[in-house]
Amino acid sequence: MDFREKARSPESQTEAATDFSTEESSDRDLVTSLRHIERMDWWTWVSTLLVILLLTGGIFALALPSFLQNAESLFRIKLKDAVFCLIALVVLFNIYSVHQQVLIKRLRRQLAEKHGHSQILRNLAMIDPLTGLYNRRFAEQRLNSEVARSSRRAHPLCILLLDLNDFKQINDVHGHPAGDLVLQEFGARVNKAIRGSDLAVRLGGDEFLVILPDCEEEQLQCVLARLADINVNWQGVNIPVKFGVGWKAYEAGATPEQMLAEADELLYARKRADKEAARTSAEPASRLPDKLTSERK
Repeated sequence: MDFREKARSPESQTEAATDFSTEESSDRDLVTSLRHIERMDWWTWVSTLLVILLLTGGIFALALPSFLQNAESLFRIKLKDAVFCLIALVVLFNIYSVHQQVLIKRLRRQLAEKHGHSQILRNLAMIDPLTGLYNRRFAEQRLNSEVARSSRRAHPLCILLLDLNDFKQINDVHGHPAGDLVLQEFGARVNKAIRGSDLAVRLGGDEFLVILPDCEEEQLQCVLARLADINVNWQGVNIPVKFGVGWKAYEAGATPEQMLAEADELLYARKRADKEAARTSAEPASRLPDKLTSERK
């Protein structure tokens, strides 16, 4: 994994910015639609109350002279015809109110569907489907913003790179479903080991990244201590999960790509050292005298 090769190009930055601006525009549309629905709902209820009051007042005004004077009409209009007209108006207004409520419910349903689609698209753009962690694309955006914040305010920032050891062997011996389970369990353990303000990311394959804002380099050991002794049970078989680690603390003027590249170099330097140490310690003792003899010669 070479982060200098995987650094974002201007085209990918432009694409990401366009996608995020599209999401923000969609959110604004949702808010505008919701406010429109609320206004329509309030207007319908206010209109209903107003019309009921007016019709009640009209019926009372038409009926009162008949009660007081036994009048057959008011303003030369028969009382029966006036009441019939008022009833017709009430029926028409009720039809209008029902129509408005149907429109409001339809808009709410469309709004809910639109919101659901927006959430699905956002998750596809931000979340790794296997582990549920954030993906590389969102991590690049977040790391850029955190580096800019540290540059402006001189806040500490650390990144942590994690790479599973012998992951290919796990897939070869136990199968890819076991490998997927290892990735899921490891991702969940990483997410549990960090704070709510931190960001756990699956970069791809068996590679993970943790972005730790307001974190000093000395505090990284607390996170690594929580990741010790990870074991995954697969069909009764205990699979120990080991990983290599590299890190980098922000220094003034550093770019996200430089931080990732230096953390990557440290990770693979430590993995090479561990392999060399393991090879040396596993060397048979019977060969040591031969080496010493050959050195004397």
